[in-house]
Formats: sequence, structure tokens, C-alpha cells
Amino acid sequence: MNELEEKLFLLAKDHLADAYSPYSHFHVASALVTDAGEIFTGVNIENSSFGLTNCAERTTIFSWVNAGRPGKIKCLLIIGNTDRPISPCGACRQVMSEFMAPETEVILTDSQGDYEHFTVEQLIPYHFTEKDIQDGANK
Repeated sequence: MNELEEKLFLLAKDHLADAYSPYSHFHVASALVTDAGEIFTGVNIENSSFGLTNCAERTTIFSWVNAGRPGKIKCLLIIGNTDRPISPCGACRQVMSEFMAPETEVILTDSQGDYEHFTVEQLIPYHFTEKDIQDGANK
């Protein structure tokens, strides 16, 4: 990891304890940095009705959206209280594809600091887009 990625890792790791996961006890945190240098963090937030649970990745991206989307997302790092790098779910991958460029870096990590680098395009190569909606509406 480079210096910025290490900073994101340590920040996200510090937020793992903030995750609200009383049912699964599966803590996840994430951090993103924009090309303007702003950093946003988030954690997973469970609900007894599991379908209403929000993942850390979406919490982080939605925090960035709520702040007015300052700058383009340059990198997103995800960490879990796991022994191997954690991978985002399909819903999070789709949200990433909405707000992040295909070449945007996504770093999957574990609590020990093991990591793997991917791009958004590698994580969801055939995502649903606005063009799909338009194509369907034109039929």
C-alpha cells in the first residue's frame, strides 16, 4: 500500500468498532478519498429486518453524496473484522458503478492489513446503467 492507502486503511480500521451489527457481529468499515483530497468513512448498519441493513461501502458513498459530491472518488477501501480481504456485495458494486468511474481503485482488506487491488470495472464488468433504462423505455 502507498501512504494514502495506508492512511485510508488505518482510518477505516479505527471505525470498525463503530459498526452497528448486533445480529451478525460482522463489522465492516470503509473509507474513500476524492481527487480533491477529501476523505469520507462509513460502517455497516444492521437492522432486525435484514433487508434494511446498509453496508459500509454504501454508507461511505452516500456520505460523500450528502456532502455534495465534492470531487471525483479516487479510491475506496473496505475492511472487515475478517482473516482475509473482504469483498463488496452486489448491491454495493452496483452503487459503486453509479458513482465511481470504471477505472477507480477499490482496495479490499482484512483486519491484519492483507489487501487486494481491483477496479470498479473488475468488480462489476456488466453493471446496469442509465443506457439500459433508456433502451428499455424506447421499446
